[in-house]
Amino acid sequence: MAESMKGLKRTHRCTEVSTANIGETVTLMGWVQKNRNKGGIIFLDLRDRSGIVQVIFEEGSIDAAVFEKAGRLRSEFVVAVVGKVEARSGAVNEKMATGEIEIRAKQLRVLSEAETPPFPVEEESKTKEELRLKYRYLDLRRPDLQRNLMMRSRVAMLTRRFLEEEGFLEIETPVLGKSTPEGARDYLVPSRVHPGSFYGLPQSPQLYKQLLMCSGYDRYFQIAKCFRDEDLRADRQPEFTQIDMELSFVDVDDVIDVNERMLAYLFKEVLGVEVPLPIQRMTWQEAMDRFGSDKPDIRFGMELTDVSETVKGCEFAVFKNALEAGGSVRGINAPGQGGMPRKKIDKLVDYAKDYGAKGLAYIALQEDGSVKSSFAKFMKEEEMSGLIAALNGKPGDLLLFAADKNRVVWDVLGALRLELARQMELLDKEEYRFVWITEFPLLEWSEEQNRFTAMHHPFTMPMEEDLPMIKTNPGAVRAKAYDIVLNGTELGGGSVRIFQNDVQEMMFEALGFTREEAYERFGFLLDAFKYGVPPHAGLAYGLDRMVMLMAKEDSIRDVIAFPKVKDASCLMTQAPGEVDEIQLKELGLKIDKTVGQTEQ
Repeated sequence: MAESMKGLKRTHRCTEVSTANIGETVTLMGWVQKNRNKGGIIFLDLRDRSGIVQVIFEEGSIDAAVFEKAGRLRSEFVVAVVGKVEARSGAVNEKMATGEIEIRAKQLRVLSEAETPPFPVEEESKTKEELRLKYRYLDLRRPDLQRNLMMRSRVAMLTRRFLEEEGFLEIETPVLGKSTPEGARDYLVPSRVHPGSFYGLPQSPQLYKQLLMCSGYDRYFQIAKCFRDEDLRADRQPEFTQIDMELSFVDVDDVIDVNERMLAYLFKEVLGVEVPLPIQRMTWQEAMDRFGSDKPDIRFGMELTDVSETVKGCEFAVFKNALEAGGSVRGINAPGQGGMPRKKIDKLVDYAKDYGAKGLAYIALQEDGSVKSSFAKFMKEEEMSGLIAALNGKPGDLLLFAADKNRVVWDVLGALRLELARQMELLDKEEYRFVWITEFPLLEWSEEQNRFTAMHHPFTMPMEEDLPMIKTNPGAVRAKAYDIVLNGTELGGGSVRIFQNDVQEMMFEALGFTREEAYERFGFLLDAFKYGVPPHAGLAYGLDRMVMLMAKEDSIRDVIAFPKVKDASCLMTQAPGEVDEIQLKELGLKIDKTVGQTEQ
């Protein structure tokens, strides 16, 4: 039966007790990690968020009833212990923060009993994620997850401290706003007061933060919840958190400067890692050409090489057709992988097909100098040696080639170099390599919508020197946009915003919006711009992603207290759930059970 803690006050967390407290009487409270009865002496591991301390109950030195009660303790019982701090009588445990001491118990109260948990609460849990997420409140007791969430709390607190020092104001923006369908799919909230009307949950506070600049707040930030109804991946959630900021009277370099210093501050304070400043910058075009990705992982080489000139005029149809269609032929060199078995190469070919490749051409350079290749018979000898030289191929190397439209070639080889780096174990989580990607294309062509869409959003400022091309060659216009990338993950991104009416109208025209459509979607922002708007720019980080990389985790679910799974549901609370007819009636809604069902 549970007892009260009345009359007891916790004096320390478990690992706050050290050799400095030897001889003192302390009161600790926490969960039973494990309980071992060695006959006449009971060893109890007591756990709280700070860690574990060993408590001993020795027969004869304490009340018999207390000793008997200690023998009945099971894992996850919540207890209060009063005892004396002593130097550990057995061997010192180097792995424990409290390994030099133990608590000799005098009193014990069982504050709460526990059923046997469905899985052990321990670090590096081998339990399936589905089960852990169903009982997330137990999973969150694991020391590794608790460390992650403490790190997240610290990152948020230090961010606030740094930005306040830099003159930023923390201002909250609404969660119930207007749906502006340009970008990912909105989550909609029906209005009871306005039947048939809906709020849109914010995909980001973008329009509000620009309005705050119009209102003269100069430097704004917010640790903001954002919502996107899109298909999920390991590093995506339907709701996520941004460190969001906007600054007035600034250009690209000003935004980059304050953010570099913030990143250096966070990584030094949280991890003790020095981030050398300034952080390397690379244009979007260079990143695509060298790494096949606008979020390049620069911890290793294996860069792309354009061999279109080398194979020009060759008879190999795959290369020939790609070049004739205006595409390119590019390759990467996987050093030391020339002896890769055929089966493994075939797997790489399948992997490349997932990224849009029709196939993958390869040259395997054997250690003895011989060459195995999937396409040598279509090539002249000098063309083959030209390809090998272009990729600096040496005996023992594996050369891989993709030929298609540029976008496909980049996607395929960009993904392939990462897959090979994983196989070759080149990805060191202890290494933090930052890079800014700048000068993104302003627009990208959407085959589905048969029009240009904004690569970032419709308020991104084009580079001044490219403005004349917005009517003649919109696809070539570069944006004043920038992303900060860490180890192949986009940590954050932002841009200088359009603040002149004529430029904004040109942008809407390029996106295929009429003036009326633009006003219907963004009218309140465009109206605000009529009353004096400062030049402004901003940036937003994915807080979840940043903490994931700092904590060396592979999924953002491991740094979010209560995450959703792949189908955007919560296994613990069973959300989303059905609601009763009365609630639906109040909202003027009816459920169509056929929506979302696939035909059998």
